[in-house]
Amino acid sequence: MARRILWASLAFTPVVVIARFVFDADATVLFILAAVALLPLAWLIGEATEHAAEHTGPGIGGFLNASFGNAPELIIALFAIADGLPNVVRGTIAGSVVSNILLVLGAAMIVGGEGRVDARSLRWQLIAVFGAVLLILVPSVPRWFGGVSEQTLFVVTIPVALVLLAAYVVITIRNLRIHRDAHREDASAQAWSLKKSLAALAAATLATAIVSEILVHSLEEFGHAVGLHEFFIAAVIVAIVGNAAEHGGAVVIAHRGDTVLATEIAITSSMQVAVFVAPAVALLSWLVGDGLPLSFRVVEVATMAAAALFATFVIWDGTSKRWEGFLLVAAYIGVVAAYFFS
Repeated sequence: MARRILWASLAFTPVVVIARFVFDADATVLFILAAVALLPLAWLIGEATEHAAEHTGPGIGGFLNASFGNAPELIIALFAIADGLPNVVRGTIAGSVVSNILLVLGAAMIVGGEGRVDARSLRWQLIAVFGAVLLILVPSVPRWFGGVSEQTLFVVTIPVALVLLAAYVVITIRNLRIHRDAHREDASAQAWSLKKSLAALAAATLATAIVSEILVHSLEEFGHAVGLHEFFIAAVIVAIVGNAAEHGGAVVIAHRGDTVLATEIAITSSMQVAVFVAPAVALLSWLVGDGLPLSFRVVEVATMAAAALFATFVIWDGTSKRWEGFLLVAAYIGVVAAYFFS
């Protein structure tokens, strides 16, 4: 019954598109419709990823989920740059890294309970996140002390972005080799074919990108109406909404008992945002607007680094524990408070 409701709820996607582009609905109405529409899309991405993982194994399945899930975020960032909102883009990137590590990983551990995680894969990816944060300090520190133009910071950003992209290629190849060599069982008779799974992922990702773009634009007006400042909207609300499909997919998969795939999704997504999405957005930014320097605020850099270090400690023993999930979620609540008062 629940599955039938979720399949039927996919109809909210065309409803929100029609409401936005045909009837030019109020921002609050669009926010509610888009938020509801993202829920079944989250389920569909999680469903398709789980079926794909039966053919590829959990590591590659997590990579596929993170890749498809982060595509809308990349699109949203480019829209925001074109609209002249660089601080929103940087805040969303930082918030995405932190929310995936603390909120999604924590929620997956809470829902999944006691289970196994692929500590070797997750450690490498969390180390990559921390390394990305260290590289981001190069264009960020000059901004903290002022007196440096945005154009100069963007020039400094270019080599940093290139190094991050090269690191992403190396890490991805290494990680896929690890999971390629790992043992996995044959796909069950009920599993979708790999082709059908990938097609569903692509379709759900495209729909998520459209709905997320509508939601982001309605969020800005909604945030101003309730008195939330731009940074908080970007780092918390937009970051969570932009990754809603991935977040929901990881939790759904954890609920079904696959803690390996669920935790892989959370950490791979965070790594991709830090090591791929951020530099890709920076390098593509000059095509749609002014160049985007990867010059983050102190609170953004500090929370990204702290989240990566905390999660590394949690997953080090290769097991998922419910109480550790609660600790991660509590840490995220603390980060949200820091963002609110910063």
